[in-house]
Amino acid sequence: MSNHHIGHTSKITAAGLLLTLGIIYGDIGTSPLYVMSAIVGSRAINADIIIGGMSLVFWTLTMQTTIKYVIFTLKADNKGEGGIFSLYTLVKKAKRKWLIFPAIIGGCCILGEGIITPPISVASAVEGLRLVPRFSNIPTIPIVIAIITGLFFIQQFGTKFVGKFFGPVMLIWFSMLGLVGIIGLSQNLTVLKALNPYYGINLLINTPGAFWLLGSVFLCTTGAEALYSDMGHCGRKNIRVSWVFVKLMLVINYMGQTAWLISNDGKLLNGRNPFYSIMPEWFLPVGIGIATVATVVASQALISGSFTLINEAMRLNFWPKVGIKYPSDEKGQMYIPSVNWLLYVGCVAIVLFFKEAKNMEAAYGLTIILGMIMSSRLLAFFMKIKKYPKWFLLLFISVYIVIEGAFLIALLEKFPKGGYITLIIALLLAGIMACWYIAKLIRKRYTDLVPLDNYKQMLCDLSRDPSIQKYATHLVYMTSANDPLTIEAKVIYSILQKRPKKADIYWFVHVDVMDEPYRMDYKVMHIAKDDIIRVDFKLGFKVAPKVNLMFRKVVEDLVKNKEVDITSRYESLNKNNIIGDFKFVVLEKFLSYENDLPLFEKIILTIYFFLKRYSLSEAKAFGLDSSSVKVEKFPMVISPQKDIHLRRIE
Repeated sequence: MSNHHIGHTSKITAAGLLLTLGIIYGDIGTSPLYVMSAIVGSRAINADIIIGGMSLVFWTLTMQTTIKYVIFTLKADNKGEGGIFSLYTLVKKAKRKWLIFPAIIGGCCILGEGIITPPISVASAVEGLRLVPRFSNIPTIPIVIAIITGLFFIQQFGTKFVGKFFGPVMLIWFSMLGLVGIIGLSQNLTVLKALNPYYGINLLINTPGAFWLLGSVFLCTTGAEALYSDMGHCGRKNIRVSWVFVKLMLVINYMGQTAWLISNDGKLLNGRNPFYSIMPEWFLPVGIGIATVATVVASQALISGSFTLINEAMRLNFWPKVGIKYPSDEKGQMYIPSVNWLLYVGCVAIVLFFKEAKNMEAAYGLTIILGMIMSSRLLAFFMKIKKYPKWFLLLFISVYIVIEGAFLIALLEKFPKGGYITLIIALLLAGIMACWYIAKLIRKRYTDLVPLDNYKQMLCDLSRDPSIQKYATHLVYMTSANDPLTIEAKVIYSILQKRPKKADIYWFVHVDVMDEPYRMDYKVMHIAKDDIIRVDFKLGFKVAPKVNLMFRKVVEDLVKNKEVDITSRYESLNKNNIIGDFKFVVLEKFLSYENDLPLFEKIILTIYFFLKRYSLSEAKAFGLDSSSVKVEKFPMVISPQKDIHLRRIE
């Protein structure tokens, strides 16, 4: 399965390149809408600052996007898949516990970005309408909210149909960026000197306060993380080839805006956007239309990316289990209703709070740079595992500590201007992930496992005891015990003591989440012939655990190999070859009042069980058919209260 997946994305094809344009470059490709106006801000246009700013934009795209992401990060592919959680699974084998922190923080920062990218992109595009005389006073907030509402509403139907237009739309968009940029650039070719890094460095060193401009410059590389996150959809080669075209168009457009700004040296922007100002007047309505559609495509890519990220987080035990729908048969396409509407509420709140794109610029970037710093940390560790030369590692780490450190310091200035909003969102998400993960570790630590050998004979005897009424022909328990020779004590308690559950065959099913994305293997162990069978599924972190279907397939294979007889053992049914019934038992825990826990563990487990109440049940999370599932609830007693002082009285 994984080989097929890699096969269709590793070749460079026209279709692959078009798909890449549609999926990956939305965020970084719509940056020209607001970067140059953010650099100018409310100050008068200053030619030296503009040339220096343009130089910084070019070198940020080169150092951050081209060198860090396109050249080095894309090498860290996990069987063709990318993204911060894929990178984490690659370095996880090193058994360094601290690696979990950059993974969780980075993942949450990317999710936080998903809440502000659609509003800022769509608002920047729609606000261009004010430049058309008849719409000069149009209220843009209702239009922006209407577009965002439509975008989130269509997610549930899948984007297979509209997805066909994404590539062509972005091809038109980037071609327009280049053409309009050339028109602007033709007015003043001297701005090409901004390609020389001297002007950027000179601005930072010799202009008082210029350092803080880095906060606005950084906006040109937001979305670079998407190049890596979506590698599984498009393939490394398609990304690298298409980036040459995308970067060229972006740079030409920024240069065109720079030329226009210099021709207005000393003036104030007064609500004008350099992006729209370089367009011929007759073309403006068309340009605004294309920009709006491009920002919708950009937002779509981010929403899809958020779904993928949450799905991976669930499989890696970082996020509560939530419902996932697969609206189309397209590989990797999913729809997570809870995440969709959470993002929607966040986006609408951002629009209502900031009102205009220029106010959103203030909040934008802080979480993204934090995410990039975390991915750099994981990437450096990956390079260390891959035995890159020491001098190279030292150079890479030093260069990116300086670059990303400078951006972080500059962006901290945005914290009071609205940056705190996305940071709070990211911290909230990180808190949920950390609580969920730590709670799972606490539960694992206190799970009482017993040797299966001690109970093997008892189960075989129970299976043949004529005095007990049969509970099911096949009784299937989900187990979390990694060692096939052990089983949770509560499973044994459920079979032998709660109410003896007699069955012809006892099945123990275990699901192991593997570090490769699309692995789908299983292993069968006959613990007691014709009585106890254990099945271990080894599933990649991108595979939905549809245990019902997978288990059925395993049973079919076992029957075909004559390893098991699943016909009913009731005489009348057996002679007519009727298949016996399968019953799944899922054991769910709840926190017992009898616990005497340390305060930290108590808080973590309380939050965990609160989140669990609103997440999917174990049965639904494993994709089990509700008609054949019995859920048994068990109190989770971790450390019972000691010394109960009871006194007997006569």
